Amino acid sequence: MANEHELTDQALYINREVSWLDFNDRVLQLAEDERAPLLERVKFCAIYTTNLDEYFMVRVAGIHDQIDAGVETRSQDGHTPAQTIALIREKTRELGGRLSDCFEATLRPALREQGIAVVGVDELDEEQRSELAMHFHRAIFPALTPLAVTPGRPFPYISNLSLSLAVLVHDPLSEETVFARVKVPTEILPRFVALDSPPGQLTFVALEDVIAHHLDALFPGMEIVDCDVFRVTRDADLEVSDDAADLLQAVEDELRRRRFGEIVRVEIGTACSERLREELVELLGAEESDVYPVDGLLDMGGLWQLVRLPGYAELREEPLMGSVHPRLLRHEGERPDVMGAMREGDLLVHHPYDSFAASVERFVEQAVADPNVLAIKQTVYRTSDDSPLVPALIDATERGKQAVALVELQARFDERMNIHWAKALEEAGVHVVYGQPALKTHAKCVLVVRREGDGVRNYVHIGTGNYHSATARLYTDFGLFTTDEQIGADVADMFNYLTGYGRPLHYRKVLMAPNHLRDGILEQIELTIAAHSAGSPSRIAMKMNALVDGPCIRALYRASQAGVQVDLNVRGICCLRPGLPGVSENIRVVSIVGRLLEHSRIYTFERGSGHTIFIASADLMPRNLDHRVELAVPIETPELQAELLDTLERAFADNQSSWELAGEGTWSRRSPAPGEQARNMQLELAELHAARTGEERGTGDPHAATHEHAAALGH
Repeated sequence: MANEHELTDQALYINREVSWLDFNDRVLQLAEDERAPLLERVKFCAIYTTNLDEYFMVRVAGIHDQIDAGVETRSQDGHTPAQTIALIREKTRELGGRLSDCFEATLRPALREQGIAVVGVDELDEEQRSELAMHFHRAIFPALTPLAVTPGRPFPYISNLSLSLAVLVHDPLSEETVFARVKVPTEILPRFVALDSPPGQLTFVALEDVIAHHLDALFPGMEIVDCDVFRVTRDADLEVSDDAADLLQAVEDELRRRRFGEIVRVEIGTACSERLREELVELLGAEESDVYPVDGLLDMGGLWQLVRLPGYAELREEPLMGSVHPRLLRHEGERPDVMGAMREGDLLVHHPYDSFAASVERFVEQAVADPNVLAIKQTVYRTSDDSPLVPALIDATERGKQAVALVELQARFDERMNIHWAKALEEAGVHVVYGQPALKTHAKCVLVVRREGDGVRNYVHIGTGNYHSATARLYTDFGLFTTDEQIGADVADMFNYLTGYGRPLHYRKVLMAPNHLRDGILEQIELTIAAHSAGSPSRIAMKMNALVDGPCIRALYRASQAGVQVDLNVRGICCLRPGLPGVSENIRVVSIVGRLLEHSRIYTFERGSGHTIFIASADLMPRNLDHRVELAVPIETPELQAELLDTLERAFADNQSSWELAGEGTWSRRSPAPGEQARNMQLELAELHAARTGEERGTGDPHAATHEHAAALGH
């Protein structure tokens, strides 16, 4: 058995950044999967692209900062920042080639066969070209601004993730050739121009191709020597000082700075001439090593326009439907009584299979309308424009209730939305707290204080996902509704800690980061090891988005060495190596990547006939455990524990949307063995919840469920 010192051996850990790229590889494999409906495959091309954009804006940008600062500290897997960047470049270029080949060689021709033609201008007939020219001059030309680079005109600023055309323009009179840039205005115009086509056919031309074909209109009297499309990715991570006096102002300042972040990637067409490429890279001030050639369509995030085309049901998966939880259907003809159900006992919901609107949103709506409710307190990490939850706090204030919103201004890429809501809440009289600059508030909870008898009762919702109605239809998340006195007191203490001055010395039941969550998980692992060593059947099963934290990985290695079976369902990054002799041969790691994004976190510890189970807002990552306010809440009701354990077992049994990790760090997609039943966790859970609701209504028919939301398919 390896000792603690040996468990820090760099060979026992997978590189964090490469592991994330392996996750995006799994997304790409869904685009390559010939068994999937066509528009689902196109969707995963778009998801792959937007995932990678954020990865470069944040993770790769951070590693560049380390290199620029001269940092040579090795990560837990033994790589320096410079070595990690080299691994990222190699892997990204390989995946990029596969993405381009998938779309250009397979999906584009397949779309055309289905009446959705994505073509170049040279593929159009004369009538279509004439139509395109009229559309260009009427709707596109007025939105364009050509910018030439001359001694009196410096190179223009290139905004983050914007598509542009690099053009070499020759003046036949002066014999001068200059560089020019034309921005492709995808922020205000559709990425693909739709043309009138024969019945049953849709024809689309990429906006950049349309502009490139009509460059003579932008540079009259000039000769177009060369032209190609390019795209720049910049550092977009926020850096707010720990001692910022005004957090709101500091975040607003950083958002303005984000536009001018350092360049970390330049994507450019593979057909670009050496002359144009060299001039572009020099003018951008980029490194040649940061150039990523793209063979074919650049920025496939624009494919969402095709994915969202109306109709074409035969090219999509049948939507998964969310139904009202059976315990909220007890009173036919009335709206769900969430607080009444909570008084009967703890309630667990699983989104999107259980309707978010009929549970979480209804809970807050009901609390606002209840004259006996004294206070409503809520964390706001990510929310949507159309969410009724934040306006409900404004309504609560107007009704004389105390309303508190703990708004996280640093929720990455949702900062502007949260600033908007924070100002609106403050203006309405809601108590708004921004938390602390050094700690992101990532916990997901609502506390409702209600007058009952001669005292008060706390009604609490604690979830694994955001209070965001759109992602509640896309992400799988659990939420606990409870009136447990100790949990209610813990959540009340947490709000007081975050809005006041001081910190709780201990919590009764919940585990809270940054002070207690890691220690609580480690304690549960050690208790499980001890129980197993004493002869009790023991097992650890966990579901999370990422496993990076060194102390937690070492504890799981120790559990495996002691003979404890450890089953891990990790959607994204996993730095642990399973199956290593003498270290992790009792650890299994699988990943579910499918129609819905697996976002819930479940931590279970089996000791003898009993289980200790937590759901949490946190993954096992240093950023969650050390730099965020996170909540893990115990699930103690046997029937709710059984539901969580059932979800885990379905995850480990899935052989259609799951991959398994080998000790060398490679992921292999699982498929049914000969004679084995095909299992798909997400489809099984959708059918289970629909049938459960149908049984509550007395029909037993899954299709009799009340469908509040059609779960959009994606990440």
